[in-house]
Amino acid sequence: MTGGVTWFLMKPEPWPAAHWESLGEPDLANGEQVFWAGGCASCHAAPKSEGDAKLVLTGGLPLKSPFGTFHVPNISPDETAGIGSWTLADFGNAMTRGVGRNGEHLYPSFPYGSYARLPQKDINDLWGFMKTLPKSANITPPHELPFPYDIRVVLGGWKLLFFTDKPRATVDTGNPKLARGQYLVEGPGHCGECHTPRNALGGFETDQWLAGAPNPEGQGRIPNITPGSKSIGAWSESDIVNYLETGFTPDFDSVGGTMVEVQKNMAKLPASDREAIGAYLKAVPGRE
Repeated sequence: MTGGVTWFLMKPEPWPAAHWESLGEPDLANGEQVFWAGGCASCHAAPKSEGDAKLVLTGGLPLKSPFGTFHVPNISPDETAGIGSWTLADFGNAMTRGVGRNGEHLYPSFPYGSYARLPQKDINDLWGFMKTLPKSANITPPHELPFPYDIRVVLGGWKLLFFTDKPRATVDTGNPKLARGQYLVEGPGHCGECHTPRNALGGFETDQWLAGAPNPEGQGRIPNITPGSKSIGAWSESDIVNYLETGFTPDFDSVGGTMVEVQKNMAKLPASDREAIGAYLKAVPGRE
């Protein structure tokens, strides 16, 4: 009996089929904006890709972590090596529920804990756009994870503890600009995945939202981006907006590290989206 209850609590929970029905033709222009906001190319394109090569989502990038090495999959429209044979429901459940095509739990190295905030329309539009991208036949290697992290069923327990689509911070969502900024930062932008510290089980320390964290790959530290930050806390909203557009800080230093790719993605968004992100980052609680 106990085993049955445990399985029931920890089993994968995709959306019912009706959740992904009757969404109509995708808006490809919006899908492209979601694509850049979500940073899809930053992880799934081949390392050091430039120009149109960034749209070939060949996978293969190794992501080192305290739990082992995750290998980013091919998510191009290739029917064999990529996800070209998937349905909208397959894609949507992976993005927002962390459930794979075969009903398995996905590892949260894929930031579905953030993407869970995407509405059906944005998922439908993104899926439509991704199907227009080039195919890649690259076969990516499996994850390299030691026991017990290689047992996917335990991810059900992780989800019970940490998986949520609730807001990460309290801001005035009656303000459309702040509401949009919250959606972009907490949702597709998945900023907290790097900028928020985690506990020993890999869950966010929720009272330290965006307060900075050790680099998961072991070198340096991901900065605090709240108003309490010693490095960017004094930046104005317009300073943040300019940084996201140009890559230059108020002191005319330039963006570096993994933030280079993020900034390039942000520069492709409408100016209003960068302004919304700046407004949100100035509105969240300051953490030292």
